[in-house]
Amino acid sequence: MSNDADGFGPTSPPPPGQPSAGYAPPSYQGYPPPGYQPGYAPPPGYAPPPGYPPPGYAPPPGYMPPPGYGPPPGYPPTGYRGYPPPPPPPALKPGVIPLRPLTLADIFNGAVAYIRANPKATLGLTTIVVVAAQIITLILQVVPLAATGQLEPALRGEEASTAALVGSSASSLAGAIATGLSAILLSGLLTVVIGRAVFGAGITIGEAWQRLKGRLWALIGFTVLEGLGAIALVAIVVLIIIGIAAAAGGAVAAVLGIPLVLLLIALLIYLVTMLSFTPPLIVLERLGVFPAIARSFALVRNDFWRVLGIRLLGGLVAAVIAGAVSVPFSFGGQILLAAAGSTAGAVFALILTAVGSAIGQIITAPFSAGVVVLLYTDRRIRAEAFDLVLQTGASSPGPADSTDHLWLTRYP
Repeated sequence: MSNDADGFGPTSPPPPGQPSAGYAPPSYQGYPPPGYQPGYAPPPGYAPPPGYPPPGYAPPPGYMPPPGYGPPPGYPPTGYRGYPPPPPPPALKPGVIPLRPLTLADIFNGAVAYIRANPKATLGLTTIVVVAAQIITLILQVVPLAATGQLEPALRGEEASTAALVGSSASSLAGAIATGLSAILLSGLLTVVIGRAVFGAGITIGEAWQRLKGRLWALIGFTVLEGLGAIALVAIVVLIIIGIAAAAGGAVAAVLGIPLVLLLIALLIYLVTMLSFTPPLIVLERLGVFPAIARSFALVRNDFWRVLGIRLLGGLVAAVIAGAVSVPFSFGGQILLAAAGSTAGAVFALILTAVGSAIGQIITAPFSAGVVVLLYTDRRIRAEAFDLVLQTGASSPGPADSTDHLWLTRYP
């Protein structure tokens, strides 16, 4: 059989027994190609469960699920495409804090963790300094009164002689100075300990002293300057009130004096908060007094209320703990003092009260110092991306003192 005029092959299959060359089966649009095997189809009479679409159902273009629709528990959400991104890796934590912006829990936990990680350089150091200061203060209070025989009358609130009062006042002033110097020394030493604990490195008391001794005078100078400034502000307000009373009378002085006193309290709180980071800056960044003051203002300025709130909360926690520890000793000392019939009994009552005060300071002083230094670290992380510097130092192995210079790194 010859081909048709249009050039297509034969339109019917060859007879049985003849070759099939040139034969091509008809192909019509919409029919499957040769060899097609149909896919799965539901059995006759199949119907989907209620609420499910029929087989082959496709929603119309632009269809959106009704409001409130959600997939069953364990199924991906509507519009889900692919797997969710993996969670970010945890922050590097070589020491007592993670090297990222800190939360309140991070700061408080770190202030406790560095004490547990290095108890000899925290509790041991605090015990040495606090006990020495308490002994010096107790000697300065007791010796002048005992030498004049006025110890028991003074302790019982009875009127003492002028010489005894002068000696007691001078002794109290000397004791306050000794306590203040011990607090400065302790704060500086604990700051050095925390600076190492951020990287998980330990330090001995001797090493802490070697690192602090060159900055001790700067710390003392700042403390004296801070105290003189507070005294000057109080004196100015008092003189203003006295001048108003002399010029316009006591009633006017009382009316104007109350707002002035409140303003003075607010100003003192503001200045103390803005100067919070000056001691850590003097010790860790090794700045002078006035550069450290300026830098403390710069760090606190944009986060004043957070710094104030954390400091107040830390101080409240420390005060509650110290009070809970020292109250039994103070109560026992008052009972012994009331029942004391001799100088020895009165001295023992004073010693018992001093022991309670010392224990309270030993427990709370490292915590308070830790809160301030870790809050300073957090402000540097938030303001200067200081966590990148800390991570670089933590990832570079080296001796324990190799990380001390990282505190000197600053971004403009």
